[in-house]
Formats: sequence, structure tokens, C-alpha cells
Amino acid sequence: MMEHEPAATQHTHELRRESFGKEFAWGVSTAAYQIEGAHDADGKGPSIWDEFTNTKKKILRGNHANHTCDFYNRYPADLDLMKAMQIPNFRFSFSWPRILPEGIGSVNQKGLDYYDRLIDNCLARGIEPWVTLYHWDLPAALERKGGWANRDIVGWFTEYVQLCASRYGDRVRQWMVLNEPMAFVGAGYFLGIHAPGRRSINGFLAATHHATLCQAEGGRILKGILPHAEVGTTFSCSHIEPFRDLPRDHKAAQRVDALLNRLFLEPALGLGYPFADIPYLRRMEKYFAPGDEDLLPFDFDFIGLQNYTREMVRFSFFTPFLQAKLVPASKRGVERTVMDWEVYPESMYHMLERFNGYAGVRKIIVTENGSAFPDTVTNGQVHDPQRVAYLNNYLKQVLRAKQEGMKVEGYFVWTFTDNFEWAEGYHPRFGLVYVDFQTQERIIKSSGHWYSRFLTNA
Repeated sequence: MMEHEPAATQHTHELRRESFGKEFAWGVSTAAYQIEGAHDADGKGPSIWDEFTNTKKKILRGNHANHTCDFYNRYPADLDLMKAMQIPNFRFSFSWPRILPEGIGSVNQKGLDYYDRLIDNCLARGIEPWVTLYHWDLPAALERKGGWANRDIVGWFTEYVQLCASRYGDRVRQWMVLNEPMAFVGAGYFLGIHAPGRRSINGFLAATHHATLCQAEGGRILKGILPHAEVGTTFSCSHIEPFRDLPRDHKAAQRVDALLNRLFLEPALGLGYPFADIPYLRRMEKYFAPGDEDLLPFDFDFIGLQNYTREMVRFSFFTPFLQAKLVPASKRGVERTVMDWEVYPESMYHMLERFNGYAGVRKIIVTENGSAFPDTVTNGQVHDPQRVAYLNNYLKQVLRAKQEGMKVEGYFVWTFTDNFEWAEGYHPRFGLVYVDFQTQERIIKSSGHWYSRFLTNA
């Protein structure tokens, strides 16, 4: 049972679920590596993140996700909590190395069985599973062969997608191919701050093209095996504005927007890469094979939009390739989260408007939105009014977009429980549910109670 929230934080909000329409999809989003733990249990192979977290000075405070929320073992209780909170849709990812320890070849039956149980347990509770096929945990064995920078990954990924679609397609109706490709190729292959920790412009360009090919090919495979499934993919995006009203800042913002918001979306829509705005990207063409341009597009049933903030950009002569840099929220005197992301609800509206403006976008689901604020346990409770305000205000912008006729048809909070936040370790807490990582105790935060009441129209 869901514990009762103190009356002090029970108050009505003007937002009501019914305003979004009966068919609007509500849920929470998670990722396998961030919640499952059980990093080497039952035949699972190592991922690039298992290896990256064992590299000194890569993760804040030396944290790792070997155990994290222990969702692998505790999923029945967590799903019970989700049901008690009246959350109808659960987005989670499959761990590629849990299913194929070497990335290809030999299948791990215990890994397949685990996701069978997870899906069946969701359905038994009336919770609809939304599956992401790739949420950053590439099998380490494939990284040793070049990872996303090796064109062979298109074949490797094809094998993995075919296996998952054939195994689970009888019960999973909503699929997402990739999670935020700009984030995993940019941070992983260019900046080196995420797994696999590479810093190479050529590696970044190759990985970008290969991920774009996989994005479309994954969609084609899913639709080929599961013609009645809803197939999407997700993109990180931030509203971009020039820091100063100067021509060079405006042009710098345009370049950053092309890189962060358009690089993967536009090829999927048949518009090609944004070479005109960032000519350096043309060097990617050396990784093209004949006919690649025809393989980049795919007509997705929905596009997953993942927005948290806006970014302010200024011209920077000494920044290679882009001649632009972001001005951190901490330098701008604005309200910000633990991640140093500005709290700017209108960013959600602006990005919905941008995505909606593409003729090829059929439907938009906000597949991630949320915030990390300092959370503390006081008398067994976690009060997080900043997160409640954040969710409330961002949702107002979603409703604004919907009421203006934009094609937005779902909203998923990032995230259900506190978890391992990649290079930031356990410091930022994004969850609606607090997790004590020592005892594995769960405590629904005020924001979790707020979301539950919203979903029940209470």
C-alpha cells in the first residue's frame, strides 16, 4: 500500500489529467543500467558502463551501478509501488549484454527469462510496458571491436533487435529504438566523459553515422516483425538561445542547435544531416557506403522528446569545429537544478513547437522530463516542493502545446526511483521515489504523491 502523505502538502492544483484527453499516455521512464544492479548475475556480460565505472576519476565519488536500486531482484515490489501510485505506463530498457553477453552469438537464456518475467509482472498489474532497446549499455565485447565507431554495429544491432522483437513482441506494443543518440555518441566518443570514454572527432563522426543507420534499421526490423506495434525513438533536446543579441552569438546558437537538436532527428525524417549549418560534419561522408542516404530515414509512429532545460550560447573563437560554447546556468543567476540545468518551463513548449513543425513527425511523446534537487529524509518523509513545482510548470507547457493543436500525446517523468546518474553517480536524485542505497528502502516523495493524485484526478 502507498503510505499516506501529510495533510500539509496536500493541496489542489489547477492542472487536471482530464484536460489532456483520455488517450494521453502517462508514465515514468527508467533505464536498465541505472536501476537493475546485478551487474554480473545470471550470465550477464559486462557493458561499457561496467568497465567505465571501474576507471579511476570517471564517476563522481567513485560510484558504480553494480547494485544501484537492485531492481533486478526487487522489481515485483517496485511494480507494486508503481501500481499503488496509479502510474499506467512504464518505460524501461533491455540490457543488451544481459541478453547477449558478447553482444552477438550465444544467447543468455536467464537474461531472456528475466525480461519475460518483468513484462509479465507489468501486465499482471495493469501497467503497460514501453521498451527502449538501447539505453547506452553497449556490450563491452563489442566496444573492443570498435563499438559504435565500427560499421559492423549495424549488423550486431540488427541481430539484437530481431531477437528482442521476436521474443517479446507478443506482449510489448510500444518500442523505442535508441535513447538520446546525441548524448551517447557525443559524451562517449567525442568528449570522453561517458562510456566508453573515447575522445576522437573521427570516432564521433563514425559513431554518429552508424547510430543513425541503426536508428532507422531498428525501426524497419521492428515494423517488419511487428507490423501492429507502435515504433518510436527518442531524442534529447534543449531550447537554444543566443546569450547576447549579437550576430555572432545568433550564428553560434544556430550551430549548437544543429548539433544538439537536429543531428539525428532530421536524417530520420529524410532531411539529411545539417551539413549547411556545421560544414565540418561533411567529414562524416567518408564513412558513407553507397546507398546510405536511402537508409537513414524511417517513418516512426512517434518521436520521443526528452527535454529538461534551455541552453544559452555565446560565440567562442577558440572552440574547435563549432566556435560556440554554452554559458552555464550557474553563471547566469537563474534557478537551477543539482545538474546545473536552468529551470525554464517554456523550453518544453518551444521544443514541442519545433518538433511539431516537422511534416514527418506523426506524433510526439515526452519520454523524459524531470529534475534533480537536494532531497533529504526528515521523520521518514521526503518533501521536495521544488520538484513538484518543476513538474507542474513543465506540464502546463505541455498542455499549452496540446491546446494549440500540437501533436503531443504522452508524458513520462524521469524518473520513477532515484538511481545511478551516469558520470554524476548517486549525487543527483531525479526520482519520484527516494531510495536509500544502503538499505534499499523506498520512500515516496511529495512529488510522487503529487503525480499520483494528478493521475487519479484527486
